[in-house]
Amino acid sequence: ANYFSKFSKAPVICKLAGRKVLDGIGQPTLEVEIYCTVKNREKRICSAVMSFHSQISENALPKTTEADEKERNDSVTTAVGWVNGSLSTLLRDLKPTDQCEIDKMLGEYFTKKVEEKKEIQKEEGEAAATLSLGSRAPSAVALSGQKKAAKTGKMSNTGKTIPPAEPIESVLCGSLAIGGTSLAIAKAGATINHTPLYEHIALLGHHQDSLKEMTLPLPMVTVLNCEKFSPAKLKLVKEVMLVPPVQLSLRQGIDRVLDIQKEMMRLLEPAEKAPQQPSPQPADSKKSRAYNKGKKSLPPALKRISHLGCLITGCDSLEQPLLLMQTACNNIGLELGTDMYLAINCAAHELMDYAKGKYEILTGTFKSPDEMVDMYVELIHKFPSIIALVDPLRKEDRQQWTNMCCALGSKCYLIAEDAATNISKLTTDQNTNIPMCSGVVLKYINQIKVSDLIELTALLDGQRHVTILGSPDGESSDESLVDLAVGLGASFVKLGGLSRGERVTKYNRLLAIEEELAKNGTLR
Repeated sequence: ANYFSKFSKAPVICKLAGRKVLDGIGQPTLEVEIYCTVKNREKRICSAVMSFHSQISENALPKTTEADEKERNDSVTTAVGWVNGSLSTLLRDLKPTDQCEIDKMLGEYFTKKVEEKKEIQKEEGEAAATLSLGSRAPSAVALSGQKKAAKTGKMSNTGKTIPPAEPIESVLCGSLAIGGTSLAIAKAGATINHTPLYEHIALLGHHQDSLKEMTLPLPMVTVLNCEKFSPAKLKLVKEVMLVPPVQLSLRQGIDRVLDIQKEMMRLLEPAEKAPQQPSPQPADSKKSRAYNKGKKSLPPALKRISHLGCLITGCDSLEQPLLLMQTACNNIGLELGTDMYLAINCAAHELMDYAKGKYEILTGTFKSPDEMVDMYVELIHKFPSIIALVDPLRKEDRQQWTNMCCALGSKCYLIAEDAATNISKLTTDQNTNIPMCSGVVLKYINQIKVSDLIELTALLDGQRHVTILGSPDGESSDESLVDLAVGLGASFVKLGGLSRGERVTKYNRLLAIEEELAKNGTLR
């Protein structure tokens, strides 16, 4: 029977099934199932769940949040309709192992949908213009008033006008169907070829040589989420992340991060039980004594677990979370900068006060883009254990990005996450909207296809940029992101913290891949 089965036809897609499911924070997202005809029988091969990426900031107004939720729900509903209808028909009888061909067809399908949307908007615009002929003058006055309001208050104290925020790129309703289908096809191809997804991705990228020896991406593990809109003063830091040294195995690195996290929780507990108690002091060393000059008390006790899967706390100064890390490490016999490294996600685009033309780094404390560069230079000088700054500035402050790269490029990675352009446009215009930086965080969202990620990774490698695969805020329990990171040869993976199922399942998958590669003798 096994002998004759070798002569059977290769499996082909017979249908796709789309379904609305919930992600890790209870919001709707898309699941795509692939069914193939295998030896004349219909068989479910696999499924993929997409993560939904929201561009709404933490301090958004309730109306904005409600509108975003409605838009999200509409997008998922539309995506389910595409998958069950036209996409299922389009891909029928194709081999799921033909990833490049299918991704090309998905790209053409999406382009047609965009054109259809433009035509509808054009017709609606013409109809609206016809109806509002009598109200053109007031509209012009209102528009000029808006422009005037937009221009005012953008002059910093240095007399320089800051560039306005670039408009948020529109996302086509239903675009989730493209990314979800492409990822499901990749998983189906790996299943049919009886290979792990990460190996299948590496082969798609023509990295056959890399299969002889594969490296794992270093995890950027989020351990603190500093609330930007809490009563505490600090606004600059969104995430404090730990990065294990490269000489440790992944298992050893994760265990070390967990030890530091436990010690941090122990340090924060007294602040809740007995606020009058003195803060724990770090172990005596020259560095800790230097850092402790003018040190304030520890941040307020943690309140809850963030959706990023880490501790939430408020801080009153930029040094507080960093000193807390240093204290926790010293207390368990580790040294920052040798036994563990730090990375900070600043999310600076959320801090700009456009009325003043400055970043609000602390409540009531503002800095111009040039002053931000000086502040980061001083910070890295004081805390050399920081090896990465994510989104330290808005993408619009390109000159300051350049200045910072010149000043700090040899000391730490300057990473663009929000500051990078829409990922889909990087393949067509390689320099669109990317400031000078050390690397880019890539996220598998919306209409991104597996082929796009392969192409982008090769592009970034050619430009000597660091590639980081990151989880969106609305993460799902699908762990395919880890296989993508390993197969693409990413330098880092940014998955959030070591709590919450949708986060932990990815770390577990990374540990499983490490064991598998070590067993096969292909782990470098």
